[in-house]
Amino acid sequence: MIYWILLALAIVAEITGTLSMKWSSVSDDNLGYIFMLFMITLSYILLSFSVKKIALGVAYAMWEGIGILFITLFSVLLFDESISLMKIIGLTTLVVGIALIKSGTSAKKTRTVKPAKESEHAII
Repeated sequence: MIYWILLALAIVAEITGTLSMKWSSVSDDNLGYIFMLFMITLSYILLSFSVKKIALGVAYAMWEGIGILFITLFSVLLFDESISLMKIIGLTTLVVGIALIKSGTSAKKTRTVKPAKESEHAII
């Protein structure tokens, strides 16, 4: 469960960092670039911890896909960027793709080691 929380925090850090980059570019405030650097770095660190127990393909798809979804939505709300029908279709396809990747990934199987038979151990 903690690894999913780390992944969620990584996604929030990525969204925050990317939005601060846009904010800095439209506001002439270079402090946002430093904040962006910190948040993107934090995002990658949290992502790297989350993949210890979450499949890499699933974690990366969720990190990048959910990030793109929310960055696009916040860009429309905060920076008055346009959203077209094609963007909506693309974002919907993205969400469906993430769901398919997640549902198509099975849990890790733990390997069990069979004990050796007594006849396989020869005393020399």
